[in-house]
Amino acid sequence: MVARLAQVSPSTVSRILNGTAVVSDEKKKAVDEAIAKLRFVPNPIARGLAGGKTMSIGVITQALDSPFYGVAMSSIEAELDPAGYSALYVSGEWNAKTEARCIDILLSRRVDGIIVLMGRLSDQVLKSCAKKVPTVVSGRSLHAKSLFSLNSDNFEGGRLATQHLIDLGHRKIAFIAGDMHHPDATERLRGYRSAIEAAGLGFDSKLVLQGDFRETSGVQAVEQLVTSKTRFTAIFAANDQMALGAALGLHQNGLRIPHDVSLVGFDDLPVAAYTLPPLTSVHESAEDIGRLAARAVMALINGNKPTFTLPGPKLVVRASTAAPRLV
Repeated sequence: MVARLAQVSPSTVSRILNGTAVVSDEKKKAVDEAIAKLRFVPNPIARGLAGGKTMSIGVITQALDSPFYGVAMSSIEAELDPAGYSALYVSGEWNAKTEARCIDILLSRRVDGIIVLMGRLSDQVLKSCAKKVPTVVSGRSLHAKSLFSLNSDNFEGGRLATQHLIDLGHRKIAFIAGDMHHPDATERLRGYRSAIEAAGLGFDSKLVLQGDFRETSGVQAVEQLVTSKTRFTAIFAANDQMALGAALGLHQNGLRIPHDVSLVGFDDLPVAAYTLPPLTSVHESAEDIGRLAARAVMALINGNKPTFTLPGPKLVVRASTAAPRLV
């Protein structure tokens, strides 16, 4: 019907819709006007079957309600949409068995590619997945055919945050660690410890509190520090969510930021600039992770080798850090 109204062949309409036609502006305008008049909406499933693709990308995230992953997922959608792809999201919930089941679900939906945001799947499982469908994973350093990884320098980010506090004059710096089953958490702890030891301060395990990347664990970590009467003048939390929890814990114990305790987070979430006081944080762009992951999976689908790299971490200094008070 579109072809008849525009007075062109059906194959010309098809090529214009999938962006492969080399036609005059007049013909394209006639087709666009016919589509608008007839209110024609292309059927992505039919087009996918005809082209051997479903035009869908599976995305395994870890927490659909996470502010960090939310930014990454929005960036993935923004990158995929102009190329005609849709994202299908599933949550791995930081569980390797759940993540493996997510892969099976996505493969059964015949997705054209899979993006795994962080997670606990073994390297071997990810390599096996890549043999079936182009796969992109963040938070790893893996090399295999049809597999591309995006990894951030979490060690350097942890070192930068800790060194900032040391440079301000802090000597008793507490660290709230993330889930230690994840490489991001272990690398940020390693960066913290490296800066502490390089400054000759001596690593004190009593100043390291276990968290789980959620706000509640930040509150609990501060309660542990206060209850144990451990002396500290600064806190470095392994992500902004725990830093926000720590800020609440400090407030509940009558401690002011940064007058009594300096506070640093990690990720530099959009909310970090709007806390009271604004939070000093290590910038790790979830937007970049999502954008580059989407570009990489499309490159793999098209038979190209991605060469993207994430920008290095940088410290964004705001009002939550200051020199310690003289006692």
